[in-house]
Amino acid sequence: MKIQESAENYLETILMLKEEKGAVRSIDIARKMDFSKPSISRAMSLLRENGYITMDKEGLIDLTDAGMEIASRIYERHRLLSKWLMALGVSPETASEDACRIEHDVSDETFQKIKEHIAGRVPEE
Repeated sequence: MKIQESAENYLETILMLKEEKGAVRSIDIARKMDFSKPSISRAMSLLRENGYITMDKEGLIDLTDAGMEIASRIYERHRLLSKWLMALGVSPETASEDACRIEHDVSDETFQKIKEHIAGRVPEE
């Protein structure tokens, strides 16, 4: 399943906010991603139309199973790649920014091999 990088970023952000706050609204996503409310509203409509999120009457956003699958995959990549880059001596801010770029483009095969290679070499959180 291949979706646009921007959609992956939105889904990952929803997952991160859900872990931080428990409940997620569009305004939370706008603040976290530093995007305008109209941009977020349009993105949430597209994600809802494509079956990645649901939104209740109060505006609370939840990931569907399909959305959670994508968000979890991207978030795992982000965390592991960030930790790996920091273990190599990259500053946390740069490591996070670089991981965000890498996480979308690396193949599943390559990511799995990176994961296997660094297992036990990078401290767990």
